[in-house]
Amino acid sequence: MQRLMIADSSDIVRTVAKRILTEMNFLVVEASGDREALMRCQADLPNILIVDAGLEGALELIAAVRALPEGKNVRIYYCVIEADLKKMMVGKRAGADDFLLKPFDRKILFSVFSNLSKVA
Repeated sequence: MQRLMIADSSDIVRTVAKRILTEMNFLVVEASGDREALMRCQADLPNILIVDAGLEGALELIAAVRALPEGKNVRIYYCVIEADLKKMMVGKRAGADDFLLKPFDRKILFSVFSNLSKVA
């Protein structure tokens, strides 16, 4: 089972995403802040990390995860509210692999993550 972490300050976003992604057979871990997310990653690195661009310390979190042993193997999604090229490039430079637009719903999460949930 793939481990996936959602780092987002919104309880509602984390709850909804966790419910949907758990149904897709991910083992979902939540973090409400950058420090909590980094501590959880240091303890047990997820296969996939979703980081909200609005999270304080989001870019530093991405860079810190990349610096961890095996951190290069984590698939990191930088979650943005709009397709802002400047913000997306900053996320990419910090180490994000891909982007996820908010607000997301079941259809979007299934289209992005359905193939990844099958990879062991």
